[in-house]
Amino acid sequence: MAEKTRYSDAELQEFKELILKKLEKARKDFEILKESIDSSHGNDTQDTSPTFKVLEEGASVLSKEEAGRLAHRQEKFISHLEAALIRIENKTYGICRETGKLISKERLRAVPHATLSIEAKQGK
Repeated sequence: MAEKTRYSDAELQEFKELILKKLEKARKDFEILKESIDSSHGNDTQDTSPTFKVLEEGASVLSKEEAGRLAHRQEKFISHLEAALIRIENKTYGICRETGKLISKERLRAVPHATLSIEAKQGK
């Protein structure tokens, strides 16, 4: 029997459902991160000592920077998932961009936006 060159429509539909679920969660997480960056949460320190206020403001800046980094990563993840959906529509999803062989289902379930097989990623 010849080696499969692409996943069946039924298999692609299974991956599409998985990606849509991950995309929905990723978008919710992204919105939460954006809100944490944009809002001050009303936790003011006007009635506390100046030293404590400086420390708290410093921590606030750090957490906003971290939230910004996480938001950027989340945005990138969302775009990778959206690109995977396009590959599903084009019926090219799950094909390694280096070897041209199918990426294992296990890998795609773990990393649904993968474009490289484990072998290609490890440089074998």
